Amino acid sequence: MTAPLKIVVMGSNSFSGASFIDLALAQGAQVIGLSRSEEPHKTFLPYRWSGHDSNFRFYAYDMNKHLDQIMALMAAEKPDYFVNFAAQSMVGQSWDYPEDWFRTNAVSTVALHNRLRKECDFLKRYVHITTPEVYGSTDGWIKEDTPFNPSTPYAVSRAAGDMSLKTFVDAYGFPAVSTRAANVYGAAQQLYRIIPRTILFIRLGKKIQLHGGGYSERSFIHINDVSDATWKVMMNGRNGETYHISTNEIISIRHLVETICDRMGVGFEDSAEVVGERLGKDAAYRLDSSKIRESLGWSDTITLDQGLDSSIAWVDSNLDVLKIQEMDYIHKP
Repeated sequence: MTAPLKIVVMGSNSFSGASFIDLALAQGAQVIGLSRSEEPHKTFLPYRWSGHDSNFRFYAYDMNKHLDQIMALMAAEKPDYFVNFAAQSMVGQSWDYPEDWFRTNAVSTVALHNRLRKECDFLKRYVHITTPEVYGSTDGWIKEDTPFNPSTPYAVSRAAGDMSLKTFVDAYGFPAVSTRAANVYGAAQQLYRIIPRTILFIRLGKKIQLHGGGYSERSFIHINDVSDATWKVMMNGRNGETYHISTNEIISIRHLVETICDRMGVGFEDSAEVVGERLGKDAAYRLDSSKIRESLGWSDTITLDQGLDSSIAWVDSNLDVLKIQEMDYIHKP
């Protein structure tokens, strides 16, 4: 009998990390989750309410503080794959504490990569989950070789980590692949993100704030499609390559909120208010995802309407829990 795959997922408490874990467990893998904080309420952890968590273990390890413990775990467990979702990820707040973003996304990330390439020759592949923010605002649809043009401390810190990883692949043959996904959404997403926040605020009779009128444009892709893409990249991606994960549809934030209002039967003017634009916010990201579609046979399957309906259903079925959770991002150095 073939032994099940063993996967370490760093950033396991993140929305994308927790959703990927649920998919990996459903595939029969053994998963070890690492995150700097203890697990949040199970409402935000799909693997805790899907019945898939019997082969899951969790360790509250912080990449900034517990690298030795992480590497000891790696030596003891010898996983097949390491998938890294961990990052300081909020764009606006990165202007207030840029040193914290650089500490995590550049310095500690590079230190992790260096230890992995030196000590973990058993790894089949390291999967680096990064961001399209490194490109800055895009004109037209861009491919994975587009030059970086970051416009925020967050984006600069991620670009530094990404560029360092490329040198490790080129110089040492480190078996790494990278993904950059469009705006993800779906059930179990943190409440400070635009889609769950809008739905919850409508249910609570509060107004959502639209920075700059909500005219920036994004592609929104359901987290289940992203997890499927990440699995395909982990299993069959080509070392040294980056893969965009995106739909081919673009929508403004304002139109997105209007769509949610329509689907929930409320008026837009009663549910939203315009506030000032965030510093350095990029106008648009358009990621050409033809590479992953053609080389790995991936495609998105969940329409925006279907995904919004499932997000609304998640909020409604967990409203008593969600309405007492923190709804704003809280920075942890």
